[in-house]
Amino acid sequence: MPTFLPVRRPREAAPPPAPRGRTALAWHRHGRWLTAAAVLALLAQMAVGMLTAATQQTPTIDEPVYAGTALVYVREHSLRFNPEHPPLGKLIVASGEVFARPHLTPGFDGDQGALGRRLLYESGNDPWRVMFWARLPVIVLTLLFGLVVFAFARDLTGSVGGLAALALYAFSPDLIAHGSLATLDVPAVGFVLVSVWAVWRARDRPLPYLPLAGPALGAALATKMNTLPALPVVLGLAAWSYATARRPSAQAPPVTGPRARLRPLLRAAGAAVGVGLLAVAVVWAAYLAVDPGLRRPAAHGVPEVHGLRGLLVRALPFPEPYRDGMRIQFGFEDKPWQGFLFGHVYTGNRWYYLPAALLVKTPLGMLALWLLGAAAMLVVPRLRAAAPYVLLPPAVLLVVAMDGARDFGTRYALFMPLFLAVAGACVLATRRRWAYGAVAVLVAFVAVSSLRTYPFYLPYSNEAFGGPAKTRLRLHDANVDWGQDLGRLADRLRERYPGERVWLVYKGSGVPSWYGIDAADPRKVRPARVRGLLVMSDSSVAKARGRLALLLRSSREVDEVGHSITLFRR
Repeated sequence: MPTFLPVRRPREAAPPPAPRGRTALAWHRHGRWLTAAAVLALLAQMAVGMLTAATQQTPTIDEPVYAGTALVYVREHSLRFNPEHPPLGKLIVASGEVFARPHLTPGFDGDQGALGRRLLYESGNDPWRVMFWARLPVIVLTLLFGLVVFAFARDLTGSVGGLAALALYAFSPDLIAHGSLATLDVPAVGFVLVSVWAVWRARDRPLPYLPLAGPALGAALATKMNTLPALPVVLGLAAWSYATARRPSAQAPPVTGPRARLRPLLRAAGAAVGVGLLAVAVVWAAYLAVDPGLRRPAAHGVPEVHGLRGLLVRALPFPEPYRDGMRIQFGFEDKPWQGFLFGHVYTGNRWYYLPAALLVKTPLGMLALWLLGAAAMLVVPRLRAAAPYVLLPPAVLLVVAMDGARDFGTRYALFMPLFLAVAGACVLATRRRWAYGAVAVLVAFVAVSSLRTYPFYLPYSNEAFGGPAKTRLRLHDANVDWGQDLGRLADRLRERYPGERVWLVYKGSGVPSWYGIDAADPRKVRPARVRGLLVMSDSSVAKARGRLALLLRSSREVDEVGHSITLFRR
């Protein structure tokens, strides 16, 4: 009868051979220090980009909601705000926000948008200070995830490959842009990466890496629900890692017969169940940390969910407030959202939206390395074992996200620059003479493209599409204009247009008057009365219809702010 034996895999990529003897020891010592210095340098430039963005950008559309909800979580232990997202990401935001010591009167009973405005603009707080401290924990997490990218790629290709992957990560405009915000996108996908790296490492050492994978996966699920498609993928990879793990050589002779076939399968299934239980425990712990009573203040406004979606909601062993959040998210998916792509406004979703947006907003050198690295993982024999770990999770998450109803930005696909940074480094594993030179040139191209867009990372687009100044012609919302430049607009109006009449159409959560902007809404008066400066967020320009379109046709563009707000003369 056939027996199931552990699969013997090829050895991992080894670093280049070093000289022998005393020279070898010196080479090894200096090589480690040089690698550490390069890692610190790459993370330092990423930190500079994120800290600059965090100190110069006004609150984006989602941030005030998360900041206000985070304070209610830690001070009032109530889940009544922002039930559509699990609490862990907001608890992370709160871990920095509390150092700002903001004032917020308990018992606020408005909606979550009004809660954010109350915290930042109506309670005597300094919104710059509050938002910086709220953003700081996400910045720190983003840097730590960079170390995981380095470690993952080093496992596959050695230290040079690890540095190449880290460079792709650290120079990614999307990751710098969203890693500097008090939002949930980067923490959620970063925890997914940690869980996958842990199950990859479990091939050699099931302990301690499988117990690490469970909490990391649970942290992703407890941060944002769009990581749910990663659950079966990570559990399947955990089972495979345990089934194929190297065993100590001194073990009892294998048992033959039906038990020999069944035992490895049961052990693999047990490993997956263990990882899943740890993940579920983290989700429960996140909710219990906020409200031990698990009250459901949003239950009365939760939509009914039927069919396969309803079965999924009822089947998952999560707290009822989590299931309410799933129902709300499914309700969002049923709404007719408006999108904008390559100059066209449409209602509903386009399945190709995210691939098209990634094509615009990813540096060209990075796109090339993603493709070459993915091909290398499938072609090079010693990398094929790693291909499911590096390529399958982002593929599954992308396919699911492409079916989503909200075509709002590449922030819904941030798993791509994380996982494919690791894949990109695998070009070095081909051991071709051209590989090191090609990777160096492409990484340098990425670095130059990223540094040129500083400090305007959010509206970045690559050179093939005209750079950040042209992104507004092709994309909208969080790709370009998320309300982040209200403070910069206030400075521009004071410096160049003092005393002029200003008409403002602003897409964001900021309060213009707090920043000293005295403006009226041109949509509330007859077009003939709109004279002076017409200031519009670029998302509003992209989707202008009716009266706004008439105003734009009779206006002359004179200035722009942050590649996200355009000024017109009337």
